[in-house]
Amino acid sequence: MRLFGYARVSTSKQSLDLQISALKNAEVQDNRIFTDSVSGSQSDREGLNTLRLKVEQGDVILVTKLDRLGRDTADMISWIKEFDAVGVSVRFLDDAISTEGTMGKMVVTILSAVAQAERQRSLERTNEGRLDAKSRGVKFGRKRSVDRDKLMALKQQGFEASEIAKKMGIGRSTVYKLLSEIR
Repeated sequence: MRLFGYARVSTSKQSLDLQISALKNAEVQDNRIFTDSVSGSQSDREGLNTLRLKVEQGDVILVTKLDRLGRDTADMISWIKEFDAVGVSVRFLDDAISTEGTMGKMVVTILSAVAQAERQRSLERTNEGRLDAKSRGVKFGRKRSVDRDKLMALKQQGFEASEIAKKMGIGRSTVYKLLSEIR
């Protein structure tokens, strides 16, 4: 039996350090830890794909939490079935559960459904908050960073779009877009 580890964060701005440390503490060798910095809803993940190629019958994959492997119940069941088909078990360290045995698979399926329901409720709360903020006049999105008055002044002075772009340090397509919005 060989131990493998899998860690995932949703964005490159998040850190994998805590997950990797937990996997090392569980005695997974460095060269057997696979990572991804991508949303769990993405099924094409480089680290997970490489892990899938490396594991063999009798191996065990350690993951810190259920939601690090998959985002929803169908996704989790799919991964668990795929690993089970080649004789590979998955253990979730923080939840102290494993896919080893019939009861383990049942518990993972139930917990995955609960995690999916929690995520759905979280999305609903986020959307409710966003709608409330919009009703109070809160603006979303990036703040404008291009001085539109300066852009118009340069245009009125007779500069062409490529000259304006160069002077303002923006793309020519941005100049065209802003000019069409201003008119």
